[in-house]
Amino acid sequence: MAKSTLSFVCQNCGAAYNRWQGKCESCGEWNTLAEEDTTGATSMPVSIRSKRRGRLFTLESLTGKSNDAPRLPSGMAELDRVTGGGFVRGSVLLVGGDPGIGKSTLLTQATSLMARAGHRAVYISGEEAVAQVRLRAERLGLADAPVQLAAETSVEDIVSTLSEGPVPRLIVIDSIQTMWTDTVESAPGTVTQVRASAQALIRFAKKSGAAIILVGHVTKDGQIAGPRVVEHMVDAVLSFEGEGSQQFRILRAIKNRFGPTDEIGVFEMTGLGLREVSNPSELFLSDRDLGSPGTAVFAGIEGTRPVLVELQALVAPTTLGTPRRAVVGWDPSRLSMVLAVLEAHCGVKLSGYDVYLNVAGGLRIQEPAADLAAAAALVSSLVNAPLPTDAVYFGEISLSGAVRPVAQTSARLKEAAKLGFGRAVLPESARGDSGGDAGLVLNTVGGLTSLVADIAARGSPRNRDSNKEAHRDNATVEKNATPARFRRQEG
Repeated sequence: MAKSTLSFVCQNCGAAYNRWQGKCESCGEWNTLAEEDTTGATSMPVSIRSKRRGRLFTLESLTGKSNDAPRLPSGMAELDRVTGGGFVRGSVLLVGGDPGIGKSTLLTQATSLMARAGHRAVYISGEEAVAQVRLRAERLGLADAPVQLAAETSVEDIVSTLSEGPVPRLIVIDSIQTMWTDTVESAPGTVTQVRASAQALIRFAKKSGAAIILVGHVTKDGQIAGPRVVEHMVDAVLSFEGEGSQQFRILRAIKNRFGPTDEIGVFEMTGLGLREVSNPSELFLSDRDLGSPGTAVFAGIEGTRPVLVELQALVAPTTLGTPRRAVVGWDPSRLSMVLAVLEAHCGVKLSGYDVYLNVAGGLRIQEPAADLAAAAALVSSLVNAPLPTDAVYFGEISLSGAVRPVAQTSARLKEAAKLGFGRAVLPESARGDSGGDAGLVLNTVGGLTSLVADIAARGSPRNRDSNKEAHRDNATVEKNATPARFRRQEG
């Protein structure tokens, strides 16, 4: 027998060390090293393994024909949008999300729709019993779907069972952290077990042509738990996002070998499960505050879909030595950049104010086109001047204070016009890309200074008299933005 070799493997990144240490030098995490047996996947003697020859396999050309459809729709339009049009045969997807966000609900609905369409769909749970999965299906009204259930954690037993009979079209493994294989001697959930179990399931998917969905746990910072090598092994990585206090859920593709990675699927959590949202802009703007200072509607693009969402800003005087900067749903670095440009080029002094920025609805914005909407909301909150309720904003702000154009201007304007908006504030150089058929009044801005001056001039005298501090800030902004214009108004 081969002598067992013990090493200490980081449960966060998979790095191996010969001795235990408190901090992993690879990822920087503390107390993540666990002792594991890294002998290998077999107990075959070395003398026999050295003489073993590999088997021959057939090499095929790219011109081979296949009678099977390249993709299989799941029956859920939002899920198919994220995956690129459906499940590819032999593909493996990794789905991650916070506990209780609705991963099991989403996959239960997907397997039920596949089974109702006449395909063999299998749901294997390593965390719940079969009775618990049935209770969820009854609550969702899917108890009559011919889904094959099992509560099993042995990968060898799962592969042997699924190899019998017709090849399943969709297999759900919930979750990969509960699976274990006999090929390695480690506890379930460790890096070695997760890697070996995922490798065995991926090998089965490639040979049989079945599409497999692996559910992965997430860490405290929202990353999918387990070694990063698992994300490189699978074909697609999907993240199910959302706030537990809100009904909106966002399915986003982080990696996809067969489709785009910038598409999102929007769902609404209801008592009967997840409901697909075909028009997310109308849902995100359904409860917005009309006529309140500090709110601006941003016309964004998620993949090929235009999405309108409300940005909420609050600028309040601080009593701390260092003002607080809090942002939810946007990049904090871009918020810091916008604040620096406002202070350096527009004369907006925010060093004595706490700044809070929130993207309504739980959506996470990643494109820089939201710079102009964020700046408009910040200045509106500072000078207590409400923005027009029928206006949308989009544009990228440069460090010089100029407003730069963004892509897909025509699609943003068409979505705004469809939802009843009458005007759009956009970069001056993007007027030629507007298409001309949106029917909106276009207010172009070449620099951030002109936008700040227009918002500051919109403040009413009544608001200024009732709030002396707001009046002083408003006058400072007006003086630094366009002094001559505001001196004529005051005269």
